[in-house]
Amino acid sequence: MSYQVKEIYYTLQGEGAQTGRAAVFLRFAGCNLWTGQEKDRARAVCKFCDTDFVGTNGPGGGSFRDAGALADAVASRWPRDAKGKPYVVCTGGEPLLQLDEPAIESLHSRGFEVGIESNGTLEAPQGIDWICVSPKANAELRLTRGNELKLVYPQADAPPERFTHLAFDNFFLQPMDSPERDANTRAAVEYCRAHPQWRLSLQTHKLLGIP
Repeated sequence: MSYQVKEIYYTLQGEGAQTGRAAVFLRFAGCNLWTGQEKDRARAVCKFCDTDFVGTNGPGGGSFRDAGALADAVASRWPRDAKGKPYVVCTGGEPLLQLDEPAIESLHSRGFEVGIESNGTLEAPQGIDWICVSPKANAELRLTRGNELKLVYPQADAPPERFTHLAFDNFFLQPMDSPERDANTRAAVEYCRAHPQWRLSLQTHKLLGIP
């Protein structure tokens, strides 16, 4: 199969349990909860998305004919002769619309640990090393176990207590980035204080001004 990719770039993971870790970000085009077009935002399942995942015109983006070509493009972004385990974050949009076992195997064959950031509405293929799920209100959650649940907070109809029974190793609240971000951050801090199962996740890449 071919893969439609918005962008591929090297940076530091900015949020969640892997914050600060060097990673190649592989951003797949497309999502099943929003078209990515502003004209459709009001009727999207996820109305607060802050990511451009439309098209294949970003840095390193394009249409890749097969899993090997995709993995080669990812590997070309990792610093040559760098120490440390190479890490790729498969994101979107929704990566599980495209990420499959051949792609995972090809990335593994080039030495990468493979992580995903998913909305959790689709089942995951075998072989993913780090599963991060970010549930969205009014979207059916099918991926209910993994390494990290990262809930954007607050969301109407998605209170944190709905997810505490799920089989994740880590639970994070991430303040929603909006004009009310400061108030959302204070609310997330207070919730984490009152419910220590949850940890605070900040979008440090935005605070630092890095991709």
